[in-house]
Amino acid sequence: MAESFPDREDRESPQDQRWSSEGSEAARITSIEGIPALSLDAISSVAYGPEAMLAVLATAGAGALAKIEPITVAIVVLLAILVLSYRQVIEAFPDGGGCYAVSKANLGIPASRLAAASLVVDYVLTVAVSISAGVAALVSAFPSLSSHTLVLSLVILAVLMVLNLRGLATSARAFILPTAVFIGGIYVVIISGLLRSHPVANSGMHPVAIPKVAGAIGVFLILKAFAAGCSALTGVEAIANDVPAFRAPRVRRAMRTEVLLGGILGSMLLGLSVLAVRFHVAPTASQTVLSQITGASVGRGWLYYVIDLATTLILALAANTSYGGLPVLASLLARDNLVPHVFGLRADRPVYRYGVVVLTILAALLLIGVNANTDALIPLFAIGVFTGFTLSQAGLVRHWYQQRPRRWWARAILNGVGAAMTAVATVIFLVTKFTGGAWIVVVAIPILIFVFSRIARYYRDVASELALGSTPGVPQPQKVLILVTVASVSKMAEHALATALSLGDEVIALSVQFDDERADSLRSEWDRWSPGVDLVILRPHSRAVAAPALAYLRSPQLRDRQIMVLIPEVEPRKWRHRLLQNQRGVVLANVLRRQSNVNVARVPYRLSSD
Repeated sequence: MAESFPDREDRESPQDQRWSSEGSEAARITSIEGIPALSLDAISSVAYGPEAMLAVLATAGAGALAKIEPITVAIVVLLAILVLSYRQVIEAFPDGGGCYAVSKANLGIPASRLAAASLVVDYVLTVAVSISAGVAALVSAFPSLSSHTLVLSLVILAVLMVLNLRGLATSARAFILPTAVFIGGIYVVIISGLLRSHPVANSGMHPVAIPKVAGAIGVFLILKAFAAGCSALTGVEAIANDVPAFRAPRVRRAMRTEVLLGGILGSMLLGLSVLAVRFHVAPTASQTVLSQITGASVGRGWLYYVIDLATTLILALAANTSYGGLPVLASLLARDNLVPHVFGLRADRPVYRYGVVVLTILAALLLIGVNANTDALIPLFAIGVFTGFTLSQAGLVRHWYQQRPRRWWARAILNGVGAAMTAVATVIFLVTKFTGGAWIVVVAIPILIFVFSRIARYYRDVASELALGSTPGVPQPQKVLILVTVASVSKMAEHALATALSLGDEVIALSVQFDDERADSLRSEWDRWSPGVDLVILRPHSRAVAAPALAYLRSPQLRDRQIMVLIPEVEPRKWRHRLLQNQRGVVLANVLRRQSNVNVARVPYRLSSD
């Protein structure tokens, strides 16, 4: 059988072709821009991944800290498997969607909804964790800002939203410089540290003596440290989720970015783990592991502070990964009737702005709920994305088994091993962090799946009611009665009646008057005007406008008639003048739409600009 994926310059989907015709290539990203746009979550994880491993190992004593090296090797092996896997996902599903698309195609609807819910939770948490971690690093350098943590977090969140509403390419280009400084700085630290046998004299470190051979360490502790270190792999999937954001050839550029991310992240993790052992680094409450390694490698001069500030900035900007992934995922869910269809709408730029705004709101609520406390968010982190990893890998195993291209078994084994490893990490995350807050994720994901099912049911009911997919009968013309609401004789009334007469021959003007004198005055003016349209004046006992109109529409002479109601209203020159206008037309339109079967249209009378 032929290969599953043809070797082409670019494998564009219909959605890609629409993008090509609707937006310029300048609004999309290149392979290099894909790193700051979609990979900062993964890249920035070197600031907390090694520290998470050392924190677990430290519970077994200083001798256990040396185990970080083999554990990191295992994590990098898993990273390589994930990179190869997501390259396959990019090629197979160029519309984006990542594990959701893979699960939907190979594992069925329940698995795909689980994948979607897991990704949504992960994206929101990624924004909140990244921003709070970045602000925490900033506050540690400038303690006077400690009372403004939440405000700073929300300000950064607002800036990210504005940049992403202008397009992913805009945010990518804005983040290139700090990303380059951070990556370059980490490599300087690694190379400098590898050339040294002892920490720099002014590093400020107090090394912990680690024996050559550590004491017996339980398997569960090793697995727990492995799972903790796997938090460094969050964000690897983001590129596959947003393939349409790349310039043509999209698939090739996205695959290239995925490999570039894997190479950068893997080499950084390995280098930092070696230096952690070489410099006998142990986790402390006063200084991060990355800060200790940086000080030991380059000292505490200007370079140290540049790298420290770059780390702070990158941690905060890592939230941008979610802004590249969740709006596209939401657009795919909207296409599958799992979320409101509004999430599938794009602005002039190729931006799903509703997804951007909703992600910002959810992240803001989460930050406010925990007062931007990173420690309160960490137990929730990574569970969602590792659930997605597992589903994606398992889905690819089934994909290869069904397609059976050349050497399909090798690919299936690769993805099977990856699925097993990520499943183990997911279970360990759940077991070890459940009481620390992970139960919230366990509750949130089923709730999201339930919401998806209810929305899908609504769209199914609507489709059935509209008989979508079937051929309707031949439309038959009906004589339409057009009612125009009027309050007085004016140019606006003339404009509304002219509109009504252009739509049908049978037009009636309808007015609700509460005062007999004003009603008689309107009748006299109407007779003098003589517009050729009959006027019906309703005189209710109460001051309600909608009730008498509804009663008239339900009267026997209008029953079973096709009726359209036109409601004229003033369109002011400036938006702030809307508050000065009478809102009865809006109220009447809303009531008629809810409580009757008539067609309602509001007819604007635009005031001149003079």
